[in-house]
Amino acid sequence: MTNATNSEGGAKLRKPSPNSGPTMHDVAALAGVSQATVSLVLNDVSGSRFSQKTKDKVELAVQQLGYRTNAHAKVLREGVSGMVGFVGDVVASAPFAGKIIEGAQERAWESGLLVLTVNTNGDKDLERASLEAMLSYKVAGVVYASMYHQEVDVPAALRGVPSVVLNSEDRERRIPSIIPDEELGGYAATKRLLDAGHRRVAMINIETLESRLPAALGRYAGYSRALVEAGLTVDPAIVRFGDGNPGDGLRYARELMAGANPPTAIFCANDRTAWGAYQALEQLGCRIPDDVAVIGFDNQETLAPYLQPGLTTMDLPFVSMGRRAVEILIEGGEPDGRIEALECALIERSSVTNSGAAA
Repeated sequence: MTNATNSEGGAKLRKPSPNSGPTMHDVAALAGVSQATVSLVLNDVSGSRFSQKTKDKVELAVQQLGYRTNAHAKVLREGVSGMVGFVGDVVASAPFAGKIIEGAQERAWESGLLVLTVNTNGDKDLERASLEAMLSYKVAGVVYASMYHQEVDVPAALRGVPSVVLNSEDRERRIPSIIPDEELGGYAATKRLLDAGHRRVAMINIETLESRLPAALGRYAGYSRALVEAGLTVDPAIVRFGDGNPGDGLRYARELMAGANPPTAIFCANDRTAWGAYQALEQLGCRIPDDVAVIGFDNQETLAPYLQPGLTTMDLPFVSMGRRAVEILIEGGEPDGRIEALECALIERSSVTNSGAAA
């Protein structure tokens, strides 16, 4: 690239250093504007008035040169970087919970932010070190995420930093938390079975009520509320508390069907439990949904669509939750302790009849 002088700002176009890459000076020279104009356009400074033609010239020069803004200079100038920190236990490596990151990245990108993600695998030393690194980069805020809905102790390092807890709840009720609406999801799942005509609806939960696991408590509360609204009572004889794995789904579905008055429908509080229930019903010669309807919870996309028949289930709103978490940070991340519960959508497949099932 030869040297040249532009007519508007006097900037001299020079060949970028192979080590440093193109500079704002180079963008100004190629666009034929001043360096100050480039800075104001790229930073979208409020009150700056430029014609669309000028903006287009700057953006084209940026694209042609492959110019990137100096993140360190941004930190010095504004006190924060253009990044949001995302710290999770095993969220990034979970096949279905990865949608949380997808939603967070999507919303961050819309506001010109990048997401710096660390997957700690529950290692508290790694978590501590990663948070220190993120805060040293002056991230605009931190999303503290968990693989499953539980109460968490938020690290002290996040005090005074715009933060939000995702897919869990801050035990101290200090930092905003974004969770799935477990009770409404349990209610919708059970009501779907009731609307199909079932009156003997069993439940296999993913934990005991004594565990205080929010997902187990909420889904059971929704199940109970739907039954009561339908004029029914919760029958302990057709409620089981497993561990959320296929083995307990298999075991407890067999137990339920062996009772004197077996259910005609089973609400499994996650899809892995439903998978086990499918196996039990197949072994017993029961057809789904003709003999027994089954509904799950999670919409685990590596599992639910591939069961035979496809599993009707509740979808955890991971993308929406990730988006909302970043939105709260963009709004300022005030430490108000609010808990926002997002609705789980019913995903219809083929494990529940449309209507008129025999009681």
